[in-house]
Amino acid sequence: MERTKQLTVSLPNKPGALAKVCRALADGDVNIMAISVVDATETCLVRMIVDDARSGVKVLEDLKLEVVETPVRLIELPNKVGALAEMMERLAQRKVNVDFVYGSVAPGANDSVLVMEARSAK
Repeated sequence: MERTKQLTVSLPNKPGALAKVCRALADGDVNIMAISVVDATETCLVRMIVDDARSGVKVLEDLKLEVVETPVRLIELPNKVGALAEMMERLAQRKVNVDFVYGSVAPGANDSVLVMEARSAK
């Protein structure tokens, strides 16, 4: 399990808003390694992991975006049925609440990678 920083910004929910952010990061030589976009009516919340958080923050702030940095965990799981269920059950047994989780796996890959933040329930 590796710790890293997640960058979160709020964007207008309209065509081109995400493209502008992605292009600015690419032009700043910042690679997006993971991304999650959750939409609402007028805005969307974009969470991302980049290869250089410091440079990513600068690029996003240059776009006049407010950036929230959150420490997160990168977790590798076997790409098999039930792996996520088993991990979530272990966390639940320990009274750990998952605040958010997103991830993916390439077809045929042996492992998936999840971005997660969790904390002990109060």
